[in-house]
Amino acid sequence: MSKLKLDLHEIFNKGKKIDDALNSIIEEAIDKKIPLVEIIPGKGSGQLKKHVIRFLNTPEIKKLYHRLEKDDKNFGRVFIHFRF
Repeated sequence: MSKLKLDLHEIFNKGKKIDDALNSIIEEAIDKKIPLVEIIPGKGSGQLKKHVIRFLNTPEIKKLYHRLEKDDKNFGRVFIHFRF
């Protein structure tokens, strides 16, 4: 199964860039019909992960994917599942 991966470590403190990166990886997944996107906000203080989840829960983004999964074993990962 193919998946896309987005590592946010490089832009962790740049809010607008984070949103742009999330938008573009979601678009890419939809364009290429890739069923899984792995986002790595890292472990840190949890602020970046909260930002990512808030973004993914906005209504216009939420309607684009099937479900959101927080990795139980690795706090620093979030998965977005798509259904095509």
